[in-house]
Amino acid sequence: MRKYFLIFTALASLSGLANQAAIAQEQQLSMTIYGDGRALIEDVRNFDFTLGRSVIVLPNVSSQINAPSASFMADDIEIIEQNFDFDLLTPNKLMQKAVGETVTIIRTNPGTGIETREKAKVLAVNNGVVVQIGKRIEVLRDDNLPTRVIFDKIPDNLRAKPTLSVMVNSQTAGTRPATLTYLSGGLSWRADYVLMFDENAKKMDLQGWATLTNNTNTTFENVKTSLIAGHVGNKNQGRNTYNNRRNVRGNVRSGGTEQSPQERIGDNYLYPLPGTTTIASSQTKQISFVDAQGVAADKSYEYEARWFQTVKDPQNVDVRIVFSNSRAAGLGEALPKGIIRVYAKDAQDRSQFIGEDAITHVAGGSELALKIGEAFDVTVKPTMVTRNKISSKRTDTSMKYEIKNAKNEPVKVTIRQQLWGWRTEYNIRAESHDSRSPDAYSRVWTVDVPAEGQTDLTFTIRETRPY
Repeated sequence: MRKYFLIFTALASLSGLANQAAIAQEQQLSMTIYGDGRALIEDVRNFDFTLGRSVIVLPNVSSQINAPSASFMADDIEIIEQNFDFDLLTPNKLMQKAVGETVTIIRTNPGTGIETREKAKVLAVNNGVVVQIGKRIEVLRDDNLPTRVIFDKIPDNLRAKPTLSVMVNSQTAGTRPATLTYLSGGLSWRADYVLMFDENAKKMDLQGWATLTNNTNTTFENVKTSLIAGHVGNKNQGRNTYNNRRNVRGNVRSGGTEQSPQERIGDNYLYPLPGTTTIASSQTKQISFVDAQGVAADKSYEYEARWFQTVKDPQNVDVRIVFSNSRAAGLGEALPKGIIRVYAKDAQDRSQFIGEDAITHVAGGSELALKIGEAFDVTVKPTMVTRNKISSKRTDTSMKYEIKNAKNEPVKVTIRQQLWGWRTEYNIRAESHDSRSPDAYSRVWTVDVPAEGQTDLTFTIRETRPY
């Protein structure tokens, strides 16, 4: 469809509502943004209420307002009905609403500058505009001739901004505040972290950014903003709940026991952002909410074996950054769900990106082991040496892990053997290195491997099943 120069000679539909109740000039906005694409918005404005019935107009609400969630409250009023007008004023919409109506078409001769005016009835707006001028039918074409279309009014349900209108019955007249509260889609936030790791000092600096995204086509100016970190129930709760919430990456090694300094709402953390901010339409904004320096951290080489099996080719071990978000370690903050991007300084003191990992919501005092990649020079080759069935309920399995280090310095490698048998008892019969049991479903060995050398881990484990 072509673009038109539009002149509005009357704003009857908007002025009619404004005469019944003045649109508020003052506005106080506050917003709580959740991590699932929702936000709770509180909009406080002053209105000059008239006695009896009137229509209150609230322009510039979110275009993705959840209308059934809206609550309009003020002293001495009764709510009769409310309407959300989300059909926004555009040249195309205005022309569509004019089907069956008469408009004025003004054409300007580019040579002489003379204007000609004609009354036209809009017949259809389907991939073009069809009008009837007198007895002839004409299609408005994009022929580069200066053309203006004049409309007598704006349709009642066409708005310049998303607008909520509320019909109220006021028991008293006068100016007083009213509060509109509603849920909206199209607003979300996530946590993004920058971790600067110093391997020699075994320290790290961590900065957390709240990344806010506004996809509502509405700009919120001078809004006091808070962020909710946690799982808030919704209509999709129960669908893949286990998979969505569990620590699928295995990078949270132990749960925390420390209260974070943030305010709690229910069982979620509330992060109020300082002052007010403007969240523009189609904008992503970042605000710092965690900043810690000199946190204790270390690098770990790990290999996780999920089964007792022989693997033909050597496997590169995982490289992990291990730290605690406890107060003693120098952090003392709960970490909302997000992505942690890890950097390190090279020999020229330049920052280099070395990997990233995603975390779920992590309570204060937890132990984390972020996987940032795989080691180039450290490998593990598993071999199942024997598997002997002692009886119908007992089986002995002997494993050998060849651990090789091509680096010019010694390393420690952690081997994690997963034990998946349900209702099965596991007992170590023999082992070349001492093991530990961090939980009921794994056994862990930490093995010293010399520079440019090899160390073998061997063990025999007995499985005893109840049936």
